[in-house]
Amino acid sequence: MSAVTNRSVSALAVEVSGVAKGRIVSCPAALKLSVNAVCVYSQTAAGTLRPLVKGKLGARAPGDWKTSGKSSVLLAGPVGGAADSFVLLSPMSDKETLVVVDAVKVAAPAAKVAVPAGIVRGQPYVLGSDLTGVVKVASLGGGKYRLSTDDGLLTVTVGQKAALAAGGAVELPLAPVTDGKNLIFPLAGLRALGCTVTPAGSNLTVACGADSVGLRPIVF
Repeated sequence: MSAVTNRSVSALAVEVSGVAKGRIVSCPAALKLSVNAVCVYSQTAAGTLRPLVKGKLGARAPGDWKTSGKSSVLLAGPVGGAADSFVLLSPMSDKETLVVVDAVKVAAPAAKVAVPAGIVRGQPYVLGSDLTGVVKVASLGGGKYRLSTDDGLLTVTVGQKAALAAGGAVELPLAPVTDGKNLIFPLAGLRALGCTVTPAGSNLTVACGADSVGLRPIVF
């Protein structure tokens, strides 16, 4: 949490505690608040505190109180800016309220999945390791791989559609790629090895000769 956010919570807590006319207490662990949260015990009913707090914050709390069960929450922040803190009123009795001031938790941005260079989005691929049992995949170095089955042989190069089969040169529908560790092979390219692909529910069955394996293709 940033120092700016810490100061916002502290400043808001001073204002709210002045309205609540209470004393600072330890925050209940069950509320799972941040280390900067401030909790105030007030001998004023929550229904009385809501308009007082709202009026004190004015334009810094342009929204309305949101109620969940018996508790209510009001978001606050700089005028014209995004909310960075909140006030929670949790009734302890008809005339007692626990007032909580804390920072708004900001969700971390979703991590972006790195797409290996050369991938064609929307097309199905398989990892070389997913073909274990039906296709043997061997790295030859320099971006070249040899794929072999009982009945077929195919030498491919990362980033190139041109490949070499047992019967001569062939062209794959899409170029194989790698993420630095794994061969990522276009599913449609397995036909060059004489393999067949059959849908099996949400997965696929890849059969090469008498051997077959179920797998889930990767689509970027």
